[in-house]
Amino acid sequence: MSIQTVGIIGAGTMGNGIAQACAVSGVNVVMVDISEAAVAKGVATISGSLDRLIKKEKITEDDKAAALARIKGSTRYDDLKDTQLVIEAATENFELKVKILKQVDALLDASVLIASNTSSISITQLAAVTTRADRFIGMHFFNPVPMMALVEIIRGLQTSDATHAAVHELSTRLGKSPITVKNAPGFVVNRILVPMINEAFFVLAEGLATAKDIDAGMVLGCNQPIGPLALADMIGLDVCLAVMEVYLNEYGDSKYRPCPLLKEMVAAGQLGRKTGRGVYVY
Repeated sequence: MSIQTVGIIGAGTMGNGIAQACAVSGVNVVMVDISEAAVAKGVATISGSLDRLIKKEKITEDDKAAALARIKGSTRYDDLKDTQLVIEAATENFELKVKILKQVDALLDASVLIASNTSSISITQLAAVTTRADRFIGMHFFNPVPMMALVEIIRGLQTSDATHAAVHELSTRLGKSPITVKNAPGFVVNRILVPMINEAFFVLAEGLATAKDIDAGMVLGCNQPIGPLALADMIGLDVCLAVMEVYLNEYGDSKYRPCPLLKEMVAAGQLGRKTGRGVYVY
């Protein structure tokens, strides 16, 4: 299957980022959200992002115009009927995703593939609520989508080889470097990344070094673009804690025990950038 038109459910940070990546690569997009205002905001974000690429001389004004012309904004799921792949990029909430997936599954042609951009929810479990489990897959893009090369392609227990091949080919066409992952909590990147962040909190709590020096050590010693504690502030300490709790519950291994300091900071409402204070003050 050659995917020429992609439907995207959600015009937020991830949804509009995926839409931009598709449109710039010559793939038509139908981007759906619950309100005209949300759709308009998503398109405006894409336009602003493309303007920054023009300033950096990565694209031209004509490239921008062509990309925006490939994006159709809508508030109606019916407009997804002419797509070959629909990517669900709604909020990371199981009940919401199930509701959306059941609605679109009922109206799409049987040949249409469905993917979820979830970063933590079981692809096997989500696939099971549809009538096309063999044509369901995970496509975990990373933020900011236009700049990040990686896409984790997650195969559920039921995902067919043909579905995987079509999504892998599309990911490559978008200029991404896909990796294929079995369905498991955290997949690959977050399974490694979030426990590393949690360990950084243990190091901080034990007073081995200051937060600034811990981050500097990982940036300078491991060539990371941002230190783990600063990254935690960016992600949200509550999100990091929730992920660790999922791992502890799912795997039953004490190595996933959330750091008490992380739990204390979340209890205090010090969640990072979004609250103005986390490990650092903003």
